[in-house]
Amino acid sequence: MSLHRSVKSSIAALALVTAGFSFIAPANADAVADIQAAGVLNVGVFADFPPFSSASSDMSLKGYDMDVAQAIADALKVKLNPVAVTGQNRIPYLNDHRVELLMSVGYSDERAEVIAYAAAYAPYYIAVIGPAATDVKEAADLAGKSIAVNKGTLEDTSLTEAAPEGTDIKRFDNYNSVIQAFISGQTDLMVVGNDVGAKVLAKQEAIKPEQKFQLLSSPSHIGLNKGEDALKAAINETIAKMIEDGSLNTSSQNWLKVDLNPENLKD
Repeated sequence: MSLHRSVKSSIAALALVTAGFSFIAPANADAVADIQAAGVLNVGVFADFPPFSSASSDMSLKGYDMDVAQAIADALKVKLNPVAVTGQNRIPYLNDHRVELLMSVGYSDERAEVIAYAAAYAPYYIAVIGPAATDVKEAADLAGKSIAVNKGTLEDTSLTEAAPEGTDIKRFDNYNSVIQAFISGQTDLMVVGNDVGAKVLAKQEAIKPEQKFQLLSSPSHIGLNKGEDALKAAINETIAKMIEDGSLNTSSQNWLKVDLNPENLKD
């Protein structure tokens, strides 16, 4: 199967945005000029958000987000400087120019009032996960199955809306309990985000867990300040190249433990 064929339309769309872009910046490329003059790209990342970004054995940050941030820094020919942020302070950090970019930003109309969005680069979705031997392909197949989910989360809401009558939804207080219930056989299936699911897909060889189907998709974008059109074009061009040359798929296989599905990069 060719990843190139499956993303042809996505690349074409991005090409319209990035056509003619040069890192030797045009007149409105203030951020690009400043970044290249400083020789550093400051990128806001969550420091403990595996598999997207987390500390490795040498205490440097590694993960899917870090692969993409590094590719953008390389395209700009500058050093990458990851800056740890939180959900509460990251928009102020960006608006105050303490960072030039933010990773793992979900789209919302409220955020779009204060920041700009570059291309979606990372899939985020809620999926039903079960053993390979369990025949589940769609919501209707959940009837008669027991499913672990984290109580009161978006996963819980999505599952409750989709589940047919006869589904046994078992709600737990945290993700560790959800995972334990699933891998111990207390439930047939579990519903989690693909970030949590990646840990299970990577480690549970005995039951060979796999994603059955998705309940909701909301891809992650890269956030930047409004008016920085040249920087946005640079980011979009980098993401398009990573899709085309397969390096984004490699990151997905390495960190998310699944092939990249370009459909998951659509809002």
